[in-house]
Amino acid sequence: MTRIFVFFALSIFLFSNCKTKYQRTLERELASGIHHDSLFLGLALGMEGKKFYAICWDLNKSGKMIQGPNNLSARYTLTDELKAPTHMDFYPTFKNDTIVEMPALFTYRDWAPWNKSLVADSLLVDVLHLTEKWYGPGLFEITNKKKGNLWVKVDGNRRIKISKEEPNAVRMIITDMANPPIAIH
Repeated sequence: MTRIFVFFALSIFLFSNCKTKYQRTLERELASGIHHDSLFLGLALGMEGKKFYAICWDLNKSGKMIQGPNNLSARYTLTDELKAPTHMDFYPTFKNDTIVEMPALFTYRDWAPWNKSLVADSLLVDVLHLTEKWYGPGLFEITNKKKGNLWVKVDGNRRIKISKEEPNAVRMIITDMANPPIAIH
């Protein structure tokens, strides 16, 4: 009987310690009850679609933003924040007409296959620094079997996930983990 108890106790101990740093961080942050909703450009998680479109319209009218490729996203150009002018294309995921996730794709404006200084590796470093400037420190690297290396920050309900997309892009996805979209990336 003692052996069975020791086996189960050891199994429970080992199983509870098998959680990844990401899983432990996510559980701790969600349990904290802290709520962060800020995104960028005055946009926020939980914002209604009507307000999102109004902010984008105002940014467009003032010349600070244009429509993105194929009219499928909004495009904002970061001119001074990174080492080279960078396009940030974004469009939120809505659930019940509120923003629950904000994917953004960063690309250096002047990237070309022969311009080796503006490849995804360089952009990734820039976007990681920009993320810490906007949202504070706390990014850590994880390895995903399907997607390779990812950088993640979880603060309260807000998860920020960053990944490199070859050859010239970096993807950031900001998700409200307290109210996630139907399919979590």
